[in-house]
Amino acid sequence: MVEPALRARVGGMHAWPAEMAGYAFGWCEQGGEPRAGSSGKGVRQALAVLCAEAAGAPAEAAVDGAMAVELVHTFSLLHDDIMDGDETRRQRPAAWKAYGTGPAVLAGDALFALAFEVLAGSPGPHGGAAVRRLSRDMADLVDGQAEDLLFEERPWTGPGAVEVGAYLRMAEHKTGALLGCAAALGALLAGAPAATVDALATAGRQLGVAFQAVDDVLGLWGDPVVTGKPVHGDLRRRKKTLPVLAALAAGVPASRRLAALLSGAGPLEEAALREAAGLVEEAGGRAAAMAEADARLDRARACLRGVPLAPEPAGRLLALLPYVVGRAG
Repeated sequence: MVEPALRARVGGMHAWPAEMAGYAFGWCEQGGEPRAGSSGKGVRQALAVLCAEAAGAPAEAAVDGAMAVELVHTFSLLHDDIMDGDETRRQRPAAWKAYGTGPAVLAGDALFALAFEVLAGSPGPHGGAAVRRLSRDMADLVDGQAEDLLFEERPWTGPGAVEVGAYLRMAEHKTGALLGCAAALGALLAGAPAATVDALATAGRQLGVAFQAVDDVLGLWGDPVVTGKPVHGDLRRRKKTLPVLAALAAGVPASRRLAALLSGAGPLEEAALREAAGLVEEAGGRAAAMAEADARLDRARACLRGVPLAPEPAGRLLALLPYVVGRAG
């Protein structure tokens, strides 16, 4: 329901950024040749549609909101890959590697502008409130991304070190903001009461932190064929992630060996990367990250159960939560 409308709106942009956007969405190859399938799971679209239905509206009420969030999500990925220097996304060259940094920035800007155009033109009485919600949540996303980049410059230990709590607050902004926005926009465009909109937004934000925790684990131990990312990529860049920070905070001998390894000068070679990953696990970082993911999923469930929702779509929302983060229960 959402993707045909999304393709039509992206296709109405200037042909060059439209091609780059199509590449980022997984709809075409570099050069514009159509490609079967698409990138991603459409999670934000599903959240928006299900939250509209849970609020008692037909799914169609959420299409513009679903499109807007998907557009700004893809915008954020285009720019994030540039900021982080990530050369691949989903087993293909990142858009900036395929087209160049400047063109990829331009494509992201075009998607950002289109998102607000779509939402501002949404029929019904709630378009203005929806635009304000998206604006606020995008500001949160920027705050989170700023903190994430600044974390990279801070030491691993000592007074300036990044604490686990600070990392989780960053993740709620950087990753949780758009998932919360998707849920809120679906309910808002459905005309749900403010308490329901806020509860669904909070559920989405908790889901975002759970997703980030699992994503951090996959960044250390995931299969590159599945994740589309190089193994140990975050460690290689000495990026602050939840398993590493939790391991350092554990205060066990493995924590101290890990801190010494990460604080050393020069790049980490493959043997050192494997050793660091082993020390993170030995210090309990992997288990702590997965426990945090499960706790956040429980909070999201509590939010959904705390407000009156239509039973069938509410049940599908509850089923969607663990799927988003790849958890079995």
